[in-house]
Amino acid sequence: MNNNQSAPDPHTESVEKLVSAFTDANHKMAENVSNLFGGYKPEDYETFLKKFNEAVVQDLPRWQELQARYYQNQLALWINMAEKAATGQSKANAIEINAEKDKRFSSPPWRENLLFDYYRQSYLLTAQWLTEVVSSLNLDDKSKDKLNFFTQQFVDALSPSNYPATNPEVLMKAIETGGESLRKGFENLLQDIEKGRISMTDESVFEVGKNIATTPGAVVFQNDIFQLIQYLPQSEQVFNKPLLLIPPCINKFYIMDLGVDNSFVRFAVEQGHTVFMVSWKNVTEEQDQLRWDDYVEHGVIRAIKSVQSISQCEKMDVLGFCVGGALLATAVAAFQKKETLPIATLTFLTTLLDYSDVGDIGMYINRNFVERREQQLSAGGLVSGKELAMAFSSLRPNDLVWPYVVNNYLKGETPPAFDLLFWNSDGTNLPGPMFAWYLRHFYLENQLRTPNALTVCGEQIDLGSINYPTYIFAAKEDHIVPWHTAFRSLQLLGGQKEFVLGASGHIAGTINSAKKNKRNYWVDGERSMGSHHWFETAVEHKGSWWWHWIDWLKQHNQEPMVLASSVLGNEEFKELEAAPGHYVREKC
Repeated sequence: MNNNQSAPDPHTESVEKLVSAFTDANHKMAENVSNLFGGYKPEDYETFLKKFNEAVVQDLPRWQELQARYYQNQLALWINMAEKAATGQSKANAIEINAEKDKRFSSPPWRENLLFDYYRQSYLLTAQWLTEVVSSLNLDDKSKDKLNFFTQQFVDALSPSNYPATNPEVLMKAIETGGESLRKGFENLLQDIEKGRISMTDESVFEVGKNIATTPGAVVFQNDIFQLIQYLPQSEQVFNKPLLLIPPCINKFYIMDLGVDNSFVRFAVEQGHTVFMVSWKNVTEEQDQLRWDDYVEHGVIRAIKSVQSISQCEKMDVLGFCVGGALLATAVAAFQKKETLPIATLTFLTTLLDYSDVGDIGMYINRNFVERREQQLSAGGLVSGKELAMAFSSLRPNDLVWPYVVNNYLKGETPPAFDLLFWNSDGTNLPGPMFAWYLRHFYLENQLRTPNALTVCGEQIDLGSINYPTYIFAAKEDHIVPWHTAFRSLQLLGGQKEFVLGASGHIAGTINSAKKNKRNYWVDGERSMGSHHWFETAVEHKGSWWWHWIDWLKQHNQEPMVLASSVLGNEEFKELEAAPGHYVREKC
């Protein structure tokens, strides 16, 4: 061995491997999102760029003003940095006011170290400039919304906090641990590449049926699409009407049965309701030709009839959550034409029935994308639950992507245990034909809101013909089901309707534990002048909206309560296995 030849620095090798693997993972994530929601052809980008250039030319003085201001701010920043290097002091930069609450740069080294302070402020100035440029362009609303969205994605990705060489926290931890943080981060990255997704929580802490989805009950029916779970009573007396819950088929049902203290199922059971739950099957390649009609007839309607047979009830309360709510609405509208349905009330949680404004997810969906996915999936195929989860996370990258990239891969940390994020990572596959049909008729053509424009199970449907008492819940910060759009369900559905707006987002707003009784909700606004006026006139209440919903159900359950029974199912519908069943344990 040549003694003059120095051995390779393991720390340098670790950094090089980390950066290389990190880049590969980013490409893989971008490719997955593009495959799922990327409906843009090269000519689309050319058209988009042409619109951008035309808008700049139309208001050239404004463009020149923004450019000049940007250069002046960067020059001022450079002078500030030079003064700070020479004297140890500098003048306050205006960008500081806008960045005080930015969690990415909250640690002291971002301000105390001259180089990283410059990276931080230069990035924030550039981000501010790009945002102002897009906002100033004279474009149509649709084009501006898309440009705003993708510009923000670009800006978020460029943050110096996302890269090891420009993040002082990452470098300091690598030095403190002798490179161990880089090694662990590289290991975390390889594990996530194997999983096909970013880890958001310590998944080793949770086990379905052990410390999550633990409300006692049994599977009393199953077919190739779902299992039906009946839960044991937790009170001496129960309401005469059972309650059927239909969760979204995109995720596992146990979002409604998390821990003991934040289980929607356990709460409803403890309040005297006999609860049944649909647990959708994580479909396999053998089921890749299932369609929306199959989920309606052999899913929702089959569950309603099974609950009726088991309970021997005349009517029941039925709740649909997110996509489960859309399935429920189409099922009721179609099958009430064929027969009398045993329904007393309906509840829709964060459900879109009007798709005129679907929030940021609309940035990914256009006609080219839908047609391409129809060609790929109309005859069969699966849409991976991992791809769906990654696509939805990409809508909020600064909350659901980049923090985990930095902490997991660059710092080598294990994310904290959090049941909501464990559930979020436990996705389900969807059959291609069902997914493609849903995208075209709901997201692209918005046919569900138009009477008789959509045919489900051989029947033209009209949401206005649904005349049951209906509870509509939306979440104020929901980026998947914007609450202003959910509010339009009031105009689409017939019957007596109650609209409730909860604080927080799509999941945290809905699963707002009654035991913890945090946050707030709004009710009783004036509806005739639209959602904004409704909110201005609504009454705010502290605590969980679950209590309000329970009181609403009581108003429609006036029959005397009956003694609870520990018998689950009946002679026809026998106990097949203990809750939560095996469908929910199947992985993508």
